[in-house]
Amino acid sequence: MSTTAFPLAPLLTELQAAGLRLDQSAATGVRRGGAGPSDHQALVLGGATLMVPVLSDGAQRSPFRLRVLKGDRDGTSRTVVERDGVPLPELEVAVPRPARFYEFTTAEGIPYAKIALLHAGKVLASTVLQTCVRYVDPASACQFCAIGDSLAGGRTIVRKTPAQLAEVAEAAVRLDGVEQVVLTTGTPATPDRGAAHLAACTAAIKARVNIPVQVQCEPPEDPDWYRRLHAAGVDSLGLHLEAVEPAVRARIMPGKAQVPVSAYLDAFRAAVAVFGRGQVSTYLIVGLGDAPASITAIAEQVAALGVYPFVVPFVPLAGTPLANHPTPSASTMSAIYREVAASLRRHGLSSADMSAGCAKCGACSALASYETPGAPDEAPRQAHHQGNVA
Repeated sequence: MSTTAFPLAPLLTELQAAGLRLDQSAATGVRRGGAGPSDHQALVLGGATLMVPVLSDGAQRSPFRLRVLKGDRDGTSRTVVERDGVPLPELEVAVPRPARFYEFTTAEGIPYAKIALLHAGKVLASTVLQTCVRYVDPASACQFCAIGDSLAGGRTIVRKTPAQLAEVAEAAVRLDGVEQVVLTTGTPATPDRGAAHLAACTAAIKARVNIPVQVQCEPPEDPDWYRRLHAAGVDSLGLHLEAVEPAVRARIMPGKAQVPVSAYLDAFRAAVAVFGRGQVSTYLIVGLGDAPASITAIAEQVAALGVYPFVVPFVPLAGTPLANHPTPSASTMSAIYREVAASLRRHGLSSADMSAGCAKCGACSALASYETPGAPDEAPRQAHHQGNVA
């Protein structure tokens, strides 16, 4: 998301907190279940792309609605966002068109959409390994994760090969103007935590098309993997904490919590030494139980290390243990965004400076719209159905 969206920051924050009701004629590209930003609608709002929840229970009660309005005389139509039935005139709205590369299949007959997906209009994303050692046993699984849903539904394949990803990436750049690639992975039961396959996939993509790539995985046991990933062509790296407080991590992500925050801090130092300041990022999910002060404190700590703390609101996904867990309020998110943005400015970090990755895209968070100095002091008006969730 461009920081030019700053004047709309409160409204963007409220939209992500409240969610959006859809007219089916206005909806496109909503994906149910799976890894990544599922159960969302991508919208281009004032030039910034935002992923807005549309399938959660909260979204069904949202005061916001996406509609297509027909002109009375000339038959033209326009897409608008309404609040309580009233169009928001200050908000220019567009819905990204479906990807052209989805029309094609690989030489083996696999639809390109089972290899990689278009996220937020200009990002090609793929989970290169659709299984996870954490997910196999419900006692160790991350409670918010739906990585197995798309595989069980036949919407993807278990393992994408480097050649398949390179083929799809070339088509996505040529046909849809894709500007970056994000590769993530379920965690295999190997010491590299999936880094070896991510390196091979990146190298194959870079041999076919010149495009920035971010990869995301758990910290490998051997920190030399950061050098190997970089040598394979990886431009930026995501090492995702998600939750912060030990008790919250143990409850929400019991398997992944076996890797303590201190190990992530060590990994951040090692990765920044290879990729450089601002080219390593971490997800921080608000609403899983961490106190806001815990989130802003770790954001300040990792920003000081040169790691971009990508703060996102929790969004419940159907079929997960947290399917009915509430989303954090707009006021909670706004307050956290303002503090984290101040940390970013203190340490010279910006989403715009990242080569690739979720923070570069920014569509799953309103954080980038707060990066401009002078972020709004007033929290946005709360949607009436949202609780104040830490």
